Amino acid sequence: MNGLGKTYLKKRVRATDYLVVAQLFLQDNFLLERELTPDDIKPRLLGHWGTCHGIDIAYANLKYYFGERRKDWVFILGPGHGFPALQANLFLDGELQKVDRNLQGTPYESLAYLCKNFSWPGGYPSHASPLTPGVICEGGELGYALGTAFGASLGHPEKTIAVLLGDGEFETATCLSSLNLIKLFNSRHHGSVLPILHLNGYKISGPTVPARKSERELLEEIRGFGYTPLLTDGTPSSFEYVLSIAEAYFAKIYNPHANLEIAYGLKENVCAKEPPFIIMKTEKGAGGPEYSKGKKIAGNYLAHQIPLKEAKTDVEELKELEAWLQSYRFAELFDAEKGFTL
Repeated sequence: MNGLGKTYLKKRVRATDYLVVAQLFLQDNFLLERELTPDDIKPRLLGHWGTCHGIDIAYANLKYYFGERRKDWVFILGPGHGFPALQANLFLDGELQKVDRNLQGTPYESLAYLCKNFSWPGGYPSHASPLTPGVICEGGELGYALGTAFGASLGHPEKTIAVLLGDGEFETATCLSSLNLIKLFNSRHHGSVLPILHLNGYKISGPTVPARKSERELLEEIRGFGYTPLLTDGTPSSFEYVLSIAEAYFAKIYNPHANLEIAYGLKENVCAKEPPFIIMKTEKGAGGPEYSKGKKIAGNYLAHQIPLKEAKTDVEELKELEAWLQSYRFAELFDAEKGFTL
C-alpha cells in the first residue's frame, strides 16, 4: 500500500468516526460552525459508540483492499448495535442516498438529515435494520453473523464474505458453534468466508471472555477450530498484510499450483495452511474521551454506549463533547456544497 492509500484510509476513518459521534449527539450545528450549545444536543441520547471506531477501521480497509480486487465481496456486521458506523460508511460512499430521498439534497442538507434523524422518532433506528441497504435483519441480537456468512457462501464461489464479530458476540454459543461450519463449506464450490474478531476488550458491563484470555490461549482456541489466526492492530499496513495472506489462501483453493507468495507480494512460506481468521485488536471507544469526571472511558466498558450522556445539561461534558468532535477536523474532509473531499 502506498502513502496515498494510507492517507486516504486515515482520513476516511476520521470522517466516519465524526459522523458516528454527530449521529449520536447532534440535532443542529453539524459542522461546528459556532460554539456548541445545549440546544445542539438531542434531548434523548440512545446508541452505541464503543465498537464503532473498530467497525470504521475494518470497513475502510476491506473496501479499499477488496474493492480493487473483487467486485463481488460482501460485508456482514455482527455487532449491529454499532449501526451508526455502518450508516456512516454507507453515507460516505453514497449508497444510503440511493435509497433515501431525504438524503438527496445538498451535501450539507443530507448530512444534517442523517445526523439529526439517527435514533429519532420517524427517522433511523439505533440498531441495524432492513431500512438500510444490504441489511436483512434487525441488529439487536448477537451471534448469528458467522452462520449467516456461511449460508450466503453456499453455491457462490465468486463471493468473498468478510464477517466482523464482536468479542462479546464471540462468547455466544451460536457464534462458537458456527466456527465448525468451516469443515463443511471450505471448498471451491462455495464463497470465501473471512471471519474478523474485533477484540476491543469490553462489552456493555465489563470485560469480555476472549479479552481475559492470554494471546496464546486465544490463538490456540481458534487454531483448534481449524483456522489460521492472523493478528492486526488495525493500521493500514498491518490490515493490508493480513488481508493479502487471506486472499492468497482463498486463491489457492481455486489454483493450487499458483505462486501465490509472489502474486500477493508476500514473503516466502507465509500463506495460511488453514482458513484465515483475523483478530483485529483495538481500544474500546478509541478516539473518544479518555476520562470524564475522574472515570476512565476509552479502553473501558463505559465507552460501550453513550459517553458524556449528560452533555445537554452539564457544561463540563458539553465542552468535552465539543473537543471530541473538533479532534476529527471534519471541516478538512467535508465541504457543505461539494461533499466529502478525502
